[in-house]
Amino acid sequence: MFFPVGDTQVKGGYTPYFSYSFIVLNVLIFLWQISHPYLHIEHALVPMEILQGEDTYTLISSMFMHGSWMHLLGNMLFLWVFADNIEATVGNFNFLAFYLLGGLAATGAHILFNTGSAVPSLGASGAIAAVLGAYLVMFPKSRIKTFIFYFIVGIPAFVFLGIWFFMQFSGLMGAESGVAWWAHIGGFVFGLIAGYFGRSSLPGRRPPRRAARSRSGDYV
Repeated sequence: MFFPVGDTQVKGGYTPYFSYSFIVLNVLIFLWQISHPYLHIEHALVPMEILQGEDTYTLISSMFMHGSWMHLLGNMLFLWVFADNIEATVGNFNFLAFYLLGGLAATGAHILFNTGSAVPSLGASGAIAAVLGAYLVMFPKSRIKTFIFYFIVGIPAFVFLGIWFFMQFSGLMGAESGVAWWAHIGGFVFGLIAGYFGRSSLPGRRPPRRAARSRSGDYV
């Protein structure tokens, strides 16, 4: 048993409205799903249909739907631990764009390697994988409070996320089905690239403001 319960990264800057709103939104949509048994099938993404130009709205709708309580809770836990630091650093609307683009990149990777698939896929895992990739680049030395067999241990982010990424490849090579491993990998790689640019927003990396020059020649 191995999952994060928090981190030691100091939060500051922008209030992470979208990070928390996405958690609430995903929970509300799942509760709606429970009362409409076939809703998740209607709004899930099917690679073959997307490539035929059908139901393209599912590129977005599938990102906010889940197949079970465990699927939902696992994703929301990762979103809770990792997303707020990124949004607090890069800004609210930058984070919104990053999250949605990360989800689309993850979905694109899933479709690319499953072109003939008629199996519906859904979940926030791809977008959250992008969050993890960005976190690795932006906060590699942050310590992740990790629950391991009844103990909570602080693990450096680069170790925790390195293990997580290795597990995705292990799943890809293994016999387990029902998980969109390529979506996780695609989202993570997108996050690594986006995180490289997001580092410029970190304290100490922002370029100094150019001083305005007065008519007298003094700087103000």
